[in-house]
Amino acid sequence: MIEYDRFQWWRNTFAWRGTALPLAYRRVLVATCYCLLLTCLYRVGIAERWLSTKTLQGLDPFAHGVLGSLIGFLIVFRLNASNARYWEGRSLWGGLINTSRNLVRAGAAWTTDGATLADLVAGYAVTLRCSLRGERDLVEAAYYLPAKVVQQAARFGNPPSAVAAAMTEWIVERRHVDRLEPQQVRHLEQLVAALVDCQGGCEKIQKTPLPFAYASLIKQLILTYLVTLPLVLVPRTDWWGPLLMGVVSLGMLGMEEVSVEVEDPFGTHPNCLDLETLTMTIARDVGQLTESIDADRDPSGPGGGPTRFSGTVDSRRR
Repeated sequence: MIEYDRFQWWRNTFAWRGTALPLAYRRVLVATCYCLLLTCLYRVGIAERWLSTKTLQGLDPFAHGVLGSLIGFLIVFRLNASNARYWEGRSLWGGLINTSRNLVRAGAAWTTDGATLADLVAGYAVTLRCSLRGERDLVEAAYYLPAKVVQQAARFGNPPSAVAAAMTEWIVERRHVDRLEPQQVRHLEQLVAALVDCQGGCEKIQKTPLPFAYASLIKQLILTYLVTLPLVLVPRTDWWGPLLMGVVSLGMLGMEEVSVEVEDPFGTHPNCLDLETLTMTIARDVGQLTESIDADRDPSGPGGGPTRFSGTVDSRRR
């Protein structure tokens, strides 16, 4: 996800990275060159007198106006649908962050082993991020998770589910060791279930793209519109036709490509969610919560000193 200053009008206007230009400029160039070629043929035909200035004048632009309005409506509808998926994905990760904080805060306060729970929660966030991106590498997750949990996650078709099961096992173990009340056990398990619910919501977005028939229809209508548009532009705009063709094709193809990129908010494209930062936020916060509670419980104990969670998000990346 690109961080930008929304008040920098000129900088944002002429930006390249993260805009629609890198996504659609090749097709925009093809459409512009196609219109330029037809313009040259039209001018040569008039000069050689095998075409007259009235040859294409009879084409009514009304049909293109109606088709353009329909395509614009479909593109905006798809863009809104993609943006809704993007916002839902961000909301689900916001829920993951809040639930992680609540789970570790309660677990560290009620038990004597909150650090293990903080590790499990941080490992869960890492495995979920990798799972949403189709990655099976558990090297980063192994930094937080015990070797036994890493081995179980490697065998699971859905690694985050193995980590969630390990959190439930931790709750069961702490129930007997720290003699938790049934209400406390129920509350902790409900928070684990909330994490899994957020995971399911993310997987729903990631595994359910917009229907292919809808996406294909938009591309077919855009192609039909752009192929026939020069027949209307050339006799009325002459050499301005290629320029207008480039602007129109950039608007249609660019918006359509942006909607495709935003449709999956968990990818690695510039406009996708910054899952690395969100993951490190969870790891940092749950670690610092555990440290704080352990320090309040025993300032001279291990919790009072620095641990691997003490740094900021940027230092964790290094």
